Amino acid sequence: MQNTTHPIDALLPPEMAVKAEAVGVKKATLGWRNMFLLAVLAGGFIAFGAVFSTTVTAGDAQKTAFGVTRLLGGLVFSLGLVLVVIGGAELFTGNNMIVMAWASRKITNRQLLRNWWIVYLGNFVGSVLAAATMFVAGQYMLGKGAVGLNALLIADQKCGLDFVSALTRGILCNVLVCLAIWLCYSARSVTDKILSIVLPIAAFVAAGFEHSVANMYFIPVGLLIKAGAPAHFWTLIGGAAENYSHLTVKNFLIGNLLPVTIGNIIGGALLVGMVYWFIYIRKPRVPLFDQPHDDN
Repeated sequence: MQNTTHPIDALLPPEMAVKAEAVGVKKATLGWRNMFLLAVLAGGFIAFGAVFSTTVTAGDAQKTAFGVTRLLGGLVFSLGLVLVVIGGAELFTGNNMIVMAWASRKITNRQLLRNWWIVYLGNFVGSVLAAATMFVAGQYMLGKGAVGLNALLIADQKCGLDFVSALTRGILCNVLVCLAIWLCYSARSVTDKILSIVLPIAAFVAAGFEHSVANMYFIPVGLLIKAGAPAHFWTLIGGAAENYSHLTVKNFLIGNLLPVTIGNIIGGALLVGMVYWFIYIRKPRVPLFDQPHDDN
């Protein structure tokens, strides 16, 4: 007999909102040790996606159409969020959705901020450790230095953004990241989750939006290459460290990471999490399914 209640094998938006709220409570009440370690893992996972993207898009940009290169980089970068969601980890940008549980008063202000702070710190540690590991491994030397050159160009460009551009790109980025997380709440299988993730993540990378945790890898690896790459590397790429003047620690932390993080919170927490909370969870609650009306 056909199930008319669930005509498609996926949760519907009102059910997704209830699930998102429950997940938010679970995340906010994790023990700090597990929360931190899972956040370190997430930083490493996003770094893997960044390594994949940097490697795949390295080379002569003149030989491939700009949009195609960006699309390819975005598709492979989605590995990072796939690992986070399927493997289980705590990612700051995705955890902006916890505001749905907070708005329903199922978690406190302290629990919300505790989660964001611990997870952000863990993501930073995981991403920077991954950057240091990649530098020590000499991965940037692949393709006769092409990977390292690409990493430098990406990092320098990010550090050269003005505050408003970085903020706005951070907002747009986390709208798409949190929409990917939102779509995953509908999924009933691993395949569903992967398909829900790939296109939104590919879109934000292709469009040049800014992700705070990804930048915790992209910019530090560029800084390490600029400061520590051997003379042979600079000979291979035909350049010099001083050519990347935007790439400094100050521009990383204040010029990029600060506005991008603020933008990520606005995009994820306010424009996705709070909007769906307002539509599906606030009182009066939208019914999960249409109910027959009594006209008497």
